[in-house]
Amino acid sequence: MNERGHRLWIRDPLAIFAECAARGLVVDGRRIVECVGAGREPSAPVDSVFDASRHVVLPGLVNTHHHFYQTLTRAHPVAIDKELFAWLVALYPVWARLDAESFRLAVRLALVELLMSGCTTAADHHYVFPAGLEHAVDIEVEEARALGLRMTVSRGSMNLSVKDGGLPPDSVVQDEDAILADCERVLARFHERGEGAQIQIALAPCSPFSVTRRLMAETAKLAARFDCALHTHLGETKDEDAYCVSKYSCRPVDLLEQTGWLTDRAWLAHGIHFDDGEIARLGRHGVGVCHCATSNMVLASGICRTKELEAAGAPVGLGVDGSASNDSSNMMEAVRHALMIGRLRYGAAGVSHLDALRWATQGSARLLRRADIGVIAPGKQADLALFTLDEPRFSGAQDPLAALVLCGAHRADRVMIAGNWRVIDGAPLGIDVAGLVARHKAAARRFA
Repeated sequence: MNERGHRLWIRDPLAIFAECAARGLVVDGRRIVECVGAGREPSAPVDSVFDASRHVVLPGLVNTHHHFYQTLTRAHPVAIDKELFAWLVALYPVWARLDAESFRLAVRLALVELLMSGCTTAADHHYVFPAGLEHAVDIEVEEARALGLRMTVSRGSMNLSVKDGGLPPDSVVQDEDAILADCERVLARFHERGEGAQIQIALAPCSPFSVTRRLMAETAKLAARFDCALHTHLGETKDEDAYCVSKYSCRPVDLLEQTGWLTDRAWLAHGIHFDDGEIARLGRHGVGVCHCATSNMVLASGICRTKELEAAGAPVGLGVDGSASNDSSNMMEAVRHALMIGRLRYGAAGVSHLDALRWATQGSARLLRRADIGVIAPGKQADLALFTLDEPRFSGAQDPLAALVLCGAHRADRVMIAGNWRVIDGAPLGIDVAGLVARHKAAARRFA
């Protein structure tokens, strides 16, 4: 453990995604206390030194949208080659078989996979609550604390089943009173406020086609009372637009406004099919958007208008999305895909590797309403991801930061969270990865 009063100099990195830190940074306890500029030494004596001359140093990556339980149904035959609505209809009956034991393994595997990719903070959106899984949020909190990751656990919800005109089966939805009561319970029990928080709670009705207008509105009121974030899927597909027009006689962003969600405490997953006026409205209110490039390509949903959203004032971050629509939980891979799909829309000079890295760090932190993570600067939390360029894929690379993205980095060599190393030599500390994979695979057989 890196105790306060012990000054660690991460010295002379190969490259660093920070200003005025060519010679690295100094960590004292949980925080970064100094960035060391070119030709300089730390301003005060240090107690230990880590030689980072082989490493490219990034702020810890921040994943702002995921569904951990879906690690159990990657590349599932019933859902391959389908777009979103058909994909959901195929998989909901499979997910209805979730139990506490398999869910815990799914969460653990997703967190380990994210950590190994350089992710230090993750937001998970869990909205499937079959009988026996009522305490899913508690399980996620326990697993995140055991591994040392920061986490925003989004207490999701669905109360519109097939019989009500929604998509999910009756067995995975809950009634409104049960949802709101559990939201209050987990907020009171787990939600941490202030700098350095490890666990925070967000409230997250699943989507316009799986929750009622009243539940959206009541959730917004509850979030305002507890000062927590709001999250939902929105603007993901044209089918969603058509559903909202048919059921609510308005488009999805209009539904947000009618239910009290046009606020800077809200962030949206996907945000693909917004028109110019809707982008302006979202930006005016500071509503954030999580760009999920990989799943959007897998499900052929479209391309998020990242540049227009940012120009309008809407924060943009990145997410890997569920492991059944991405088939991976790798944040560095998400960075690369965000760059590539962004260039399809904006051209080769329109989106740079620095944009994609910024979305995955500072941008994502803004979505989670956090100013203490996402950048390397004095006073920020010491959350870092260090990558080497020793693999054949990097040989010949001239720009180390660009190489991480363009050459396809996917596994961090070292990861630090709150001043403590959590990954060393590519291995998460205290985790038998092979054993975990074996147990997870055995659990996944139930969902074949």
